[in-house]
Amino acid sequence: MLNSYKDLIVWRRGIDLAKTIYKLTDRFPPHEQFGLISQMRRSAVSIPSNIAEGSARGTRKDYGQFLRIAYGSSAELETQIELGKQLGFGSKEDYNEADRQLNEIRRMLNVLISKISLKPKT
Repeated sequence: MLNSYKDLIVWRRGIDLAKTIYKLTDRFPPHEQFGLISQMRRSAVSIPSNIAEGSARGTRKDYGQFLRIAYGSSAELETQIELGKQLGFGSKEDYNEADRQLNEIRRMLNVLISKISLKPKT
């Protein structure tokens, strides 16, 4: 039994990913402060934030919607990571780790969304 969204592995992995993105973007050029750095950080923070907010809403329908928003943020971040790679910001190893974490979270969100959608409405 979960007492809080903080008990969810996907939420914890989302926090880890956000920290990874902060560290990665610390190495970006300063002129990207209000561009790609800001976008990537907002997208990364949005993932665990929406998981938490959906959990706090109290209904399965709302929870599912916020999980889908978190998934959408993960797609935004995937795009931004790819752009950072193509622009040559950061190291290949940093991007490999971010990609690995992001893919794991996306799989977990897919499973959670499916499980919530299959349960009868309350």
